[in-house]
Amino acid sequence: MRESGMTLAPALLERVLSKLGFSARPEPTWESLKAIYGAWCQKVPFDNVRKLIHLRRGDAGALPGDTADDFFAAWLLHGTGGTCWAGNGALQVLLNSLDFAAHRGLATMLVAANVPPNHGTVIVELERRRYVVDASILHGEPLPLEEDAATRVAHAAWGVICAMDAGQWRIRWRPLHAIDGLECRIEQLQVAASSFHEWHERSRPWSPFNYALYARLNRGTAVLGTAFGQRIEFDATGGVVQRGMPAGQRAPFLVEELGMDEALIAQLPADLATPAPPQSAAARRQRRI
Repeated sequence: MRESGMTLAPALLERVLSKLGFSARPEPTWESLKAIYGAWCQKVPFDNVRKLIHLRRGDAGALPGDTADDFFAAWLLHGTGGTCWAGNGALQVLLNSLDFAAHRGLATMLVAANVPPNHGTVIVELERRRYVVDASILHGEPLPLEEDAATRVAHAAWGVICAMDAGQWRIRWRPLHAIDGLECRIEQLQVAASSFHEWHERSRPWSPFNYALYARLNRGTAVLGTAFGQRIEFDATGGVVQRGMPAGQRAPFLVEELGMDEALIAQLPADLATPAPPQSAAARRQRRI
C-alpha cells in the first residue's frame, strides 16, 4: 500500500524525472523501480556538502535536505545530494509520488557495539516482495529482503549481501572509509517522516559527517568518492585506488568529477578533525581532563 501524503508537486516531479533521464512518467513496476534506483545511484550523490556549510555557519534553520522539496531543489540547482536522512527521505517521496508503496525504514550502521539507530533507508513493497533501495549505500539495483535466504546485488564495485540474523536483516556493504566492509542492520521497516526529521536533528550536535567532506557516487561501473581527506575509487573489478586529497583538489574533484556547482563548492569550509562521539568513553575521558 502506498504511503499517504508527502508527494512532489507535478512540475517538480517532472524536472526530477527529466534529470534522472526519464522522458515519461514511469509506471510502478519492477522494471521501473530498477531503472529509477539505478539512475539515482549514478546521478544523486551521497554527500555532506550542504550540511558542512550549514553547520559551520551556525545556521539554526532546518538541516539541508530535511524536506524532499529542499533536497531536490538543491540537487537540480547544485548537483548535491545529502546524508542518509535527507537522501532517503527524498527518495521515498519520489517513489511515493510515482505510486510505489515506498516506506522510510530505520536502521543501524554497526560501527560499534550497542550503537543506537543511526541510519535512514527506504523499503519498497512490490509484487508481494520487499526491497531495499538505499540512497546512501547506492547498491545499484533494488535488494530483495527474504526471510529464509541470503540475497545480494552482485557487482564488484557496489555489490551488497543481505541475510537475516536473530530476526533482523543485515546488509553487508563497503563504505569509502571502511573498505573491508560494514554491516547495516534494519530495525524497523516503516517509520513516519517525523521520525526522520527527529533523527536528522539529533545529528546536528554530532555526526561523523559534521566535520570533514564525504561524497560518494556510482560512475559507470565504478564507485567514486572522497572521505575524510582521501580520494577513493572502487573499480569495476572491486579493486581499491586510494590516495590523499589535498585541500586544493577538493573543488576540482567535486565540480569536474561529481558534477557539483562551482559557486556552492566555493563556500565549502575546510575539514576539521572529527571528535569522539559525545557518549563514547573517549569523550568522557576528555571531559574529565
